[in-house]
This record gives sequence, C-alpha cells and structure tokens, in this order.
Amino acid sequence: MAKTKLMRWPTALRRRDNSVEITPAIPGDRQVISSYGPNLFRISGTVYKSSVLVFTDRTVAWPVLSIDELTVESFSSVQDAVPSVEVLLLGVGAQNALVPSALRTALRSAGIVVDTMDTGAACRTYNVLMAEDRRVAAALIAIA
Repeated sequence: MAKTKLMRWPTALRRRDNSVEITPAIPGDRQVISSYGPNLFRISGTVYKSSVLVFTDRTVAWPVLSIDELTVESFSSVQDAVPSVEVLLLGVGAQNALVPSALRTALRSAGIVVDTMDTGAACRTYNVLMAEDRRVAAALIAIA
C-alpha cells in the first residue's frame, strides 16, 4: 500500500501551537478598529473617547453625540477626502435608526451615499471592507 503524503500549511501561516493564522494581511498604515464600548473606540492602538471619523489612513475625533445632531456639514471631511470615499458607514449608536430623509437626500446631492447601522455593526463592517482594500470610511457615534 502506497503512503499518502500529507499536505502541510506553509510555515509562515503555522503558529507554534499548530494553529493556522486566518487574519488577512493588512498593511501597517491602515486604521483597524479593534474594540468599541461606552464612549470608547480602540483604533490601531489609539484610544478615542468620543465619536470618530475613521478613514483607511487616519482617524479623527468627530463632535457628534447623536443622530439628531447630524447635518451635511458633519460630513465635510468625508466629502473632502482624498482618495474619495466609496462607502460611508454611519454607526448611529447602540441601536440602528434612520437618517432623516431630507438629510439623506442632501448627502446624496453632495456625493455621499450613507449606509446606516448600529455602531458595533459599522465597526465590524468597516474592518471587512478595509481589509478588502475598499475606499471605505466610518462615521461612528459613540455608544453612551
């Protein structure tokens, strides 16, 4: 009977404990959201204690406390981003809520298409799209 040769994972993917690394390779200059909580985001090793705008190359504090405070001007950094943002995820807090239709229409007129969801979902979705090398940004309202 012939011996069956076992396929082995490349050494670079194997850990000392024989587990296999499945985390996608993400360039070091990318912003990765590692955790979030009440008034807290941990992004690429930095802790932010406020709402934030997360682009693939930078994160900035965002002075928005609730969906009721949103205006077209709240998104000026997104509109001015270079390269342009293809997908904007809007995390609106602990529970999903609808952006008022007048604001959504005004944002669309300004060239910003918003995908609204709760903040946790926006964090997770941002990481997936960023790892896929999409031109994504996340406007995250901190959970109170």
